[in-house]
Amino acid sequence: MDIRDKVVLVTGASSGIGRAAAELFAAQGAKVALAARSADRLAELAERLPGALAVPTDMLDEAAVAQMVRTTQEHYGRIDVLVNNAGRGMHVPVLEARLADYRQLLELNLVSVLGAMQQVAPVMQAGGGGSIVNISSGTTKGLFPGLAPYSSTKHALNNLSLIARTELAPLGITVSVVYPGMTDTEFGHNLVGAAPERAAAYRRGDSAQSVAELIVRAVTTGEAEVYAASVQARMDAAQRP
Repeated sequence: MDIRDKVVLVTGASSGIGRAAAELFAAQGAKVALAARSADRLAELAERLPGALAVPTDMLDEAAVAQMVRTTQEHYGRIDVLVNNAGRGMHVPVLEARLADYRQLLELNLVSVLGAMQQVAPVMQAGGGGSIVNISSGTTKGLFPGLAPYSSTKHALNNLSLIARTELAPLGITVSVVYPGMTDTEFGHNLVGAAPERAAAYRRGDSAQSVAELIVRAVTTGEAEVYAASVQARMDAAQRP
């Protein structure tokens, strides 16, 4: 897909990967709708990006997600790309995970993504097709103690996304999955339950801009899965004798 003049809806756009993706799409000529809970941050970002639209949204609110899609469609007349980036992390052993926290994690990292796809698909189909990019995690390509609650939600997202890719293809909609590695963002620094040294490790990770480039690549090429270099290297190493 050629990005120029396309309408791109990015969730979790107020910071980190989402913000970097919105900036990169705008720099390449797209019109960007920005969704997140932080209205102030979205407004500041929208002022800097030509033709951008701030759509404050709580992705845990099903009605708000539907309104997010309606508002974007009404403003631009169509939606060509959806980047499902909003999410939350958790670093805690299995036996210490609070079920209430896990339910909320599952709702945000998985259920809200399904809801957004369901809302945007008819809009894309009416416009002749589109691209959906779901942001997963490199933790799904290994076994990392302390990350089971988080990575399990992303494992489910992988399966949901790749089956949706098959189901939505006849509608002209391409679904792709991006797998970031450890990324230097607020997400990593504020990981629920993480020790300070874990947050410090994220500061040594990839930049949000490098992940944004992977997201743009997924849209332009239509690849099913796009991996950060660190994730691909770990996968390659695991396959060596």
